[in-house]
Amino acid sequence: GGLVNPVAEIGEIARDAGVLYLLDACQSVGQMPIDVKAIGCDILSTTGRKYLRGPRATGLLYVKRSLIEQLEPPFLDMHAARWVTRDRFEILPDARRFENWEMFCAGKVGLGVAIDYALGWSLEAIWTRVRELGDLLRGSLSNLGFITVHDLGAVRCGIVTFTAQGVDSDEVKRILSENRINVSVSPEEISRLDLSERNLPHVVRASVHYYNTEEEIEEFCNRLKSLYGGGD
Repeated sequence: GGLVNPVAEIGEIARDAGVLYLLDACQSVGQMPIDVKAIGCDILSTTGRKYLRGPRATGLLYVKRSLIEQLEPPFLDMHAARWVTRDRFEILPDARRFENWEMFCAGKVGLGVAIDYALGWSLEAIWTRVRELGDLLRGSLSNLGFITVHDLGAVRCGIVTFTAQGVDSDEVKRILSENRINVSVSPEEISRLDLSERNLPHVVRASVHYYNTEEEIEEFCNRLKSLYGGGD
């Protein structure tokens, strides 16, 4: 859902316990400012295709410099390591050890352009706008008597999850798609620690970004009304 986890507080717990802290930030990078030092994570991974709006099959990996040589990647080739003698190889001491010789060059260029584009708008400005639109969508959905919003947390982002009374989430997705509105459905099996605990077999997931408008959110809600014979 739209919950923004308290990652900096989790980082403090990890440091106190002396354990490595790996953060999956796939839903966050491109949506909000990210500071690995403030978070206190040792490793952070993200994809390029979500809020960064970069190409599919691209991503970023941050590893704390002091940790790099302690991690051995699962796959090695002549880019990540050097074949120094007949029966010995040496893994490179820098971040190239996590890369492969065969790489998606065009995708990397596209990812770089997407990052520059987001930075040009300012991540602080993007985050402000995304939160405004997310809150507007949640409020508008909550005002529809047949919609239940399922987002938790004191800080919530641009991801909004909900269910429609008496209508399967896949059917909601289908009807919205017919009106050129894209949402996804999150089934219980991809979020056992959350949806299972709340007895939610599935939820509809709508994600707003800075380029969305208030008028589009109004139209979104009108299309949902059509499920029950209402709407424009």
